Amino acid sequence: MLPIGDRNPTRTTPLVNYCLLAANVAVFLLQERIQLKGGEAWLVPGYGLVPTRFVNDVPGEAFTVFTSMFMHGGWGHLGSNMLFLYIFGDNVEDSIGHGRYLAFYLLSGIGAAAAQVLTNPASQLPMVGASGAIAGVLAGYLVLYPSAPITLLVPPPLMFFTGLFIVMPAYVVIGVWFALQLFSGVGSLGQAETGGVAFFAHVGGFLTGLVLVKPLQSGRPRYDHDRWRGWRPPERADARGRSS
Repeated sequence: MLPIGDRNPTRTTPLVNYCLLAANVAVFLLQERIQLKGGEAWLVPGYGLVPTRFVNDVPGEAFTVFTSMFMHGGWGHLGSNMLFLYIFGDNVEDSIGHGRYLAFYLLSGIGAAAAQVLTNPASQLPMVGASGAIAGVLAGYLVLYPSAPITLLVPPPLMFFTGLFIVMPAYVVIGVWFALQLFSGVGSLGQAETGGVAFFAHVGGFLTGLVLVKPLQSGRPRYDHDRWRGWRPPERADARGRSS
C-alpha cells in the first residue's frame, strides 16, 4: 500500500521542504543529462558514497555523504522518495521550524550514511539517494504526529475488499515501513553484494530522526492535529491524494 496524502494541515509554508524537493529533482535531471553524455562510468561511482573508499580516506570522501544524498538511481527511486518527502516533510518543518528542519534533514542523512558504512565498511558499491534523510523525516513525523490519518492507495486484489483507498494512523504506516527496513537489513547481512536497497541507511536515518526531533522542537509551539478515528474510507478531498 502506498501513502498518497495525510490529513494534517500546516500553519506555515514549508519553504525548506519545497527547496529540498526542487534540489533533489534538479540534481537528478543534471545527473541524467551527464550520464546521457557519457558520464555514467564516473558520475555515480565518483559522487556516490562508497563505504570502503570513505573508510580509507574520510577527509577526501566526506563530500560524498552530501552529494549522494541528492542523487538517485532512477525515476522510480526519485518519485517514491519525493512522494514521501512531500507528504511528511512539511509537517515536520512546520513543527520544528525552517532552519532546524534543514539541519534535521541533513543530520538524518549523515546518520544514514554512518549506519551504512559501519554495517558494511568493505562495500565497494556506491550508495545514492535521499532515502536515509527521508527516513529521519518519517521518524520525526511519527514522534510528532503518531495518530495523524494517512491515506493509502490499496493495490489489487486487496482493493476489491477495502476499496481503492484506506485511512490508517501514522504509527501503523510508518511503523510497518520501519519494521520492513529493519528485517530486510538484518536478512541481508552476510549475503553477497549485488546492489539494491541500502536498508541500514534507512534504519540509521530513522534512528537519527527519532533521537533528534524532540530536542529540535524545544521552545517551539506544539500544534494539535487531526487523529485517526478508526478504519474507514477517506473523505472525498482526502481520496484525491491531498497532502498537507
